[in-house]
Amino acid sequence: AAAALTREGGEDAFRRLFRFYRQRDPSDLRGVVDFSAPGVQVFRSQLSISSVSDQDAYRAGLQPVRQWKAYGLNGYPGFIFILNPFLPGCQRHWVKQCLKLYPQKPNVCNLDLHMPPEKTFDLWGQSKEQLRRKSSSKREPRSLLEKLRWVTLGYHYNWDTKKYSANHHTPFPSDLAFLSEQVAAACGFQGFQAQAGILNYYHFDSSLGIHVDESELDHSRPLLSFSFGQSSIFLLGGLKREEAPTAMFMHSGDIMVMSGFSRLLYHAVPRVLPNPEGTALPSCLDQALPPDLHAGSVLEHSSDEDWQVCAKYLESSRINMTIRQVLAEGQKFPEESGTNGKGQAPSEDSHHQENSRTKRHKPNTD
Repeated sequence: AAAALTREGGEDAFRRLFRFYRQRDPSDLRGVVDFSAPGVQVFRSQLSISSVSDQDAYRAGLQPVRQWKAYGLNGYPGFIFILNPFLPGCQRHWVKQCLKLYPQKPNVCNLDLHMPPEKTFDLWGQSKEQLRRKSSSKREPRSLLEKLRWVTLGYHYNWDTKKYSANHHTPFPSDLAFLSEQVAAACGFQGFQAQAGILNYYHFDSSLGIHVDESELDHSRPLLSFSFGQSSIFLLGGLKREEAPTAMFMHSGDIMVMSGFSRLLYHAVPRVLPNPEGTALPSCLDQALPPDLHAGSVLEHSSDEDWQVCAKYLESSRINMTIRQVLAEGQKFPEESGTNGKGQAPSEDSHHQENSRTKRHKPNTD
């Protein structure tokens, strides 16, 4: 059915398949690539095992690189899919950072567009009790964390101009930079610098429109994507929207690397799905961090109370971190006139498309 759609007239092939998977019965997704059960399109990718010491992998909460299961996809050179390489309990650190720490000022989020600074200063503190008490049996008002759609880190992406700039920058989180550097090095990109991050927060009614990540000034460095929580369908297309994309599952802990030819391909997330195990949370999130972390670990323990809030959030949500290097070594931003670094996005839902009973938006997958 998906193949037949790509031959119809009217809409381009990518949009047609986006709509197909957006509306498809989640119990019938046989055409979606599942890297946990690789098919004919999938092959094992060779990693640079010697580029990351076991100690540095442990410090980032990762298994030794020789134990990672990394795959490529026929027709997509430079694309690497890594099946959850995180050590038991270590995903919890990144979930907590995305909900509790990274949305804090001076980082920027979608709520800043509609609310005064004092209202967005502590989203975690304003939301944690409401989330902890949240019942799945009845409809309740959303907490501020549940209204979070995106957070930008480092060089803050300007949604109006679709550019980064030197005058809108805040320090990039050191723990996330270290994690990203180890993953990039394992994929053959030594010296990768994590300079910008866009965190996306999805719910079951969310999607991410068709786009290309081309605003970075250096396209020779990879784009890294980390997913936590519920699952999703990811569409990876070609250099033009007339090329039909390939659909694949992304589960909690999975990492995608887009480099080389695949760095500038169209991609999208048409829908978020419950994790395939049928439980409220995937089992890889069941374990807490071990009491004795490895020497020099960038991870931090969190309280049981903090994880209860995170777990309640993830029961209906997915978090994705995309990390980029914006500038090549020694490169600078071009001089621009008339820019003030403001105007982070034209609207809350310009990046996500969300349809709900309380707030209906015209679908715009562009």
